[in-house]
Amino acid sequence: MKPFLKLAQGFCLVFVVLAHPPAALAAENGPSLTVSAFHEGLLSVMKQAEALGPKGRYEKLAPRIEKSFHLALMAQVSASSFWRKATDKQQKSLITAFSHLSISTYASQFDGYSGQSFVTRGEAPGPQNTVLVKTQILDPGSSPVDITYVTRQIKDHWRILDVLLDNGISELAVRRSEYRRILKTGGIDGLI
Repeated sequence: MKPFLKLAQGFCLVFVVLAHPPAALAAENGPSLTVSAFHEGLLSVMKQAEALGPKGRYEKLAPRIEKSFHLALMAQVSASSFWRKATDKQQKSLITAFSHLSISTYASQFDGYSGQSFVTRGEAPGPQNTVLVKTQILDPGSSPVDITYVTRQIKDHWRILDVLLDNGISELAVRRSEYRRILKTGGIDGLI
């Protein structure tokens, strides 16, 4: 009878563990970990920036950015009401163009290393089921720059949806503003 009891207890334990995977996944793949993994990749590229060159930085950053950011949703938000009017083909082209621009921007802005580091300062609840990951980039000899990442759990992964600089300048708001004039005059095709 005891072997049966141990077997039953084992099955119960397996059932309990399998019945609650989101909590386990959240602990292993939380918002701060997503941001930290992105920062690690960014610092690695910064340290090799000169040897990699612009194309090499782009190639190294692309998979990290695609994994960390929800680029499709960011493209949709940036296109605002024009997104709904776009065909599937136009939406795919816009996502591709938005992704290329985002990766290129990071590859060109983070083009060297002189002792910079990223520090995660904490998390706070954000609007619409998001979590704000508050970080700073520390640059020796300069004041820290506050960077807040707006993250949301999508399926079983935390993704970055927006980046706020100095506690207020939204990357998506800037993109949406830049795109609005182009979209009004040329539509989605004009933007792509």
